[in-house]
Amino acid sequence: VQLQASGGGLVQAGGSLRLSCAASGRTFSGYIMGWFRQAPGKEREFVAAIRWSGGTSNYADSVKGRFTISRDSAKNTMYLQMNSLKPEDTAVYYCAAARPPIRSAVATPTTYDYWGQGTLVTVSS
Repeated sequence: VQLQASGGGLVQAGGSLRLSCAASGRTFSGYIMGWFRQAPGKEREFVAAIRWSGGTSNYADSVKGRFTISRDSAKNTMYLQMNSLKPEDTAVYYCAAARPPIRSAVATPTTYDYWGQGTLVTVSS
């Protein structure tokens, strides 16, 4: 399995970005796909997750109402639409995939088996 994250960049506070995560190597039925982020000097934190089959999603409280996770099964691609960005959203964003059976919390990094390389999002004030 390979994950390729893209779409990061520099944006002003209040602006929007859409991150993409291209997945390859197998079909992802039953998988959970997630976005995490890591700011300088901080631990990696959960942002959002989506079940590839069915599309149900979870969000961190800090991004609820501003970020939307989605996936396009035909393109094997996951997205993170980020609106109303804040300076505290500045981080390297990583996409990740967890293979079934999934027996731990989707917000826990160790749940995930595969990681992309990360894409930097910088929000200026």
